[in-house]
Amino acid sequence: MPDLTHGDDVAAVNSLRSAVMRLSRRLKHQRVDESLSPTEMSVLGTLSICGKATPGELARKEHVQPPSMTRIVALLEAKGLVRLEPHPEDRRQKVVSKTEQAEAMLAESRAKRNAFLATLVDGLDEDEWAKLREAAPVLEKLAHL
Repeated sequence: MPDLTHGDDVAAVNSLRSAVMRLSRRLKHQRVDESLSPTEMSVLGTLSICGKATPGELARKEHVQPPSMTRIVALLEAKGLVRLEPHPEDRRQKVVSKTEQAEAMLAESRAKRNAFLATLVDGLDEDEWAKLREAAPVLEKLAHL
Protein backbone atom coordinates (compact mmCIF):
# COMPACT_ATOMS: atom_id res chain seq x y z
CA MET A 1 0.00 0.00 0.00
CA PRO A 2 1.50 3.36 -0.95
CA ASP A 3 2.30 5.70 1.89
CA LEU A 4 0.85 8.99 0.68
CA THR A 5 2.62 10.78 3.52
CA HIS A 6 5.98 9.68 2.09
CA GLY A 7 7.55 11.85 -0.60
CA ASP A 8 8.55 9.08 -3.02
CA ASP A 9 5.10 7.43 -2.97
CA VAL A 10 3.32 10.76 -3.38
CA ALA A 11 5.56 11.60 -6.34
CA ALA A 12 5.03 8.16 -7.92
CA VAL A 13 1.23 8.31 -7.60
CA ASN A 14 1.21 11.86 -8.96
CA SER A 15 3.44 10.89 -11.88
CA LEU A 16 1.34 7.80 -12.69
CA ARG A 17 -1.90 9.80 -12.61
CA SER A 18 -0.51 12.49 -14.84
CA ALA A 19 1.03 10.07 -17.35
CA VAL A 20 -2.08 7.88 -17.59
CA MET A 21 -4.33 10.90 -18.12
CA ARG A 22 -2.04 12.43 -20.75
CA LEU A 23 -1.67 9.15 -22.64
CA SER A 24 -5.42 8.52 -22.43
CA ARG A 25 -6.11 11.94 -23.93
CA ARG A 26 -3.72 11.26 -26.80
CA LEU A 27 -5.30 7.86 -27.46
CA LYS A 28 -8.79 9.40 -27.51
CA HIS A 29 -7.67 11.57 -30.42
CA GLN A 30 -6.90 8.41 -32.43
CA ARG A 31 -10.60 7.76 -33.05
CA VAL A 32 -11.90 6.11 -36.19
CA ASP A 33 -15.46 7.47 -35.96
CA GLU A 34 -15.69 11.05 -34.73
CA SER A 35 -19.49 10.78 -34.46
CA LEU A 36 -19.20 8.53 -31.39
CA SER A 37 -18.42 9.92 -27.96
CA PRO A 38 -15.69 8.29 -25.86
CA THR A 39 -18.45 6.92 -23.62
CA GLU A 40 -20.24 5.32 -26.58
CA MET A 41 -16.96 3.75 -27.70
CA SER A 42 -16.38 2.51 -24.17
CA VAL A 43 -19.82 0.87 -24.06
CA LEU A 44 -19.07 -0.90 -27.35
CA GLY A 45 -15.73 -2.03 -25.93
CA THR A 46 -17.45 -3.38 -22.84
CA LEU A 47 -19.92 -5.29 -25.01
CA SER A 48 -17.00 -6.65 -27.00
CA ILE A 49 -15.55 -8.09 -23.79
CA CYS A 50 -18.73 -9.34 -22.09
CA GLY A 51 -20.81 -10.21 -25.15
CA LYS A 52 -24.29 -9.21 -24.00
CA ALA A 53 -25.52 -7.19 -21.04
CA THR A 54 -28.61 -5.45 -19.77
CA PRO A 55 -28.55 -1.64 -19.73
CA GLY A 56 -28.32 -1.80 -15.92
CA GLU A 57 -25.27 -4.07 -16.08
CA LEU A 58 -23.66 -1.75 -18.63
CA ALA A 59 -24.37 1.26 -16.40
CA ARG A 60 -22.58 -0.43 -13.49
CA LYS A 61 -19.61 -1.46 -15.64
CA GLU A 62 -19.31 2.03 -17.17
CA HIS A 63 -19.92 3.85 -13.87
CA VAL A 64 -22.86 5.88 -15.16
CA GLN A 65 -26.45 6.22 -13.98
CA PRO A 66 -29.01 3.84 -15.56
CA PRO A 67 -30.99 6.65 -17.26
CA SER A 68 -27.76 7.84 -18.92
CA MET A 69 -27.04 4.32 -20.14
CA THR A 70 -30.56 4.03 -21.53
CA ARG A 71 -29.89 7.16 -23.64
CA ILE A 72 -26.47 5.87 -24.75
CA VAL A 73 -27.92 2.50 -25.78
CA ALA A 74 -30.71 4.26 -27.72
CA LEU A 75 -28.13 6.38 -29.59
CA LEU A 76 -26.02 3.31 -30.40
CA GLU A 77 -29.10 1.41 -31.56
CA ALA A 78 -30.13 4.30 -33.84
CA LYS A 79 -26.63 4.18 -35.38
CA GLY A 80 -26.96 0.45 -36.00
CA LEU A 81 -24.16 -0.44 -33.56
CA VAL A 82 -26.16 -2.39 -30.96
CA ARG A 83 -29.32 -4.43 -30.98
CA LEU A 84 -31.81 -4.95 -28.18
CA GLU A 85 -33.31 -8.36 -27.59
CA PRO A 86 -35.79 -9.61 -24.99
CA HIS A 87 -34.18 -10.85 -21.79
CA PRO A 88 -34.45 -14.67 -21.67
CA GLU A 89 -35.73 -14.73 -18.07
CA ASP A 90 -37.21 -11.29 -17.36
CA ARG A 91 -39.66 -9.86 -19.91
CA ARG A 92 -39.28 -6.38 -18.38
CA GLN A 93 -35.59 -6.31 -19.32
CA LYS A 94 -33.74 -6.05 -22.59
CA VAL A 95 -30.33 -7.46 -23.47
CA VAL A 96 -27.91 -5.30 -25.45
CA SER A 97 -25.42 -6.82 -27.91
CA LYS A 98 -23.09 -5.25 -30.46
CA THR A 99 -23.64 -5.60 -34.19
CA GLU A 100 -21.13 -6.71 -36.82
CA GLN A 101 -20.80 -3.06 -37.83
CA ALA A 102 -19.76 -2.21 -34.27
CA GLU A 103 -17.26 -5.08 -34.18
CA ALA A 104 -15.68 -3.88 -37.44
CA MET A 105 -15.44 -0.33 -36.09
CA LEU A 106 -13.89 -1.56 -32.85
CA ALA A 107 -11.33 -3.64 -34.74
CA GLU A 108 -10.38 -0.64 -36.89
CA SER A 109 -10.17 1.59 -33.82
CA ARG A 110 -7.97 -0.89 -31.95
CA ALA A 111 -5.67 -1.20 -34.95
CA LYS A 112 -5.32 2.59 -35.22
CA ARG A 113 -4.65 3.04 -31.50
CA ASN A 114 -2.24 0.09 -31.41
CA ALA A 115 -0.33 1.57 -34.35
CA PHE A 116 -0.16 4.91 -32.55
CA LEU A 117 1.17 3.25 -29.39
CA ALA A 118 3.66 1.24 -31.45
CA THR A 119 5.11 4.47 -32.84
CA LEU A 120 5.48 5.80 -29.30
CA VAL A 121 7.11 2.57 -28.13
CA ASP A 122 9.64 2.88 -30.97
CA GLY A 123 11.05 5.81 -29.00
CA LEU A 124 11.84 3.61 -25.98
CA ASP A 125 15.03 1.69 -25.41
CA GLU A 126 14.88 -2.08 -24.82
CA ASP A 127 15.02 -1.74 -21.02
CA GLU A 128 12.15 0.79 -20.98
CA TRP A 129 10.09 -1.43 -23.30
CA ALA A 130 10.72 -4.47 -21.04
CA LYS A 131 9.56 -2.49 -17.99
CA LEU A 132 6.46 -1.33 -19.83
CA ARG A 133 5.60 -4.90 -20.89
CA GLU A 134 5.93 -5.99 -17.25
CA ALA A 135 3.78 -3.07 -16.06
CA ALA A 136 0.95 -3.72 -18.56
CA PRO A 137 -0.83 -6.41 -16.46
CA VAL A 138 -0.60 -4.21 -13.36
CA LEU A 139 -2.09 -1.25 -15.22
CA GLU A 140 -4.82 -3.54 -16.55
CA LYS A 141 -5.60 -4.62 -12.98
CA LEU A 142 -5.78 -0.98 -11.84
CA ALA A 143 -8.16 -0.18 -14.67
CA HIS A 144 -10.61 -2.83 -13.46
CA LEU A 145 -10.49 -2.30 -9.69
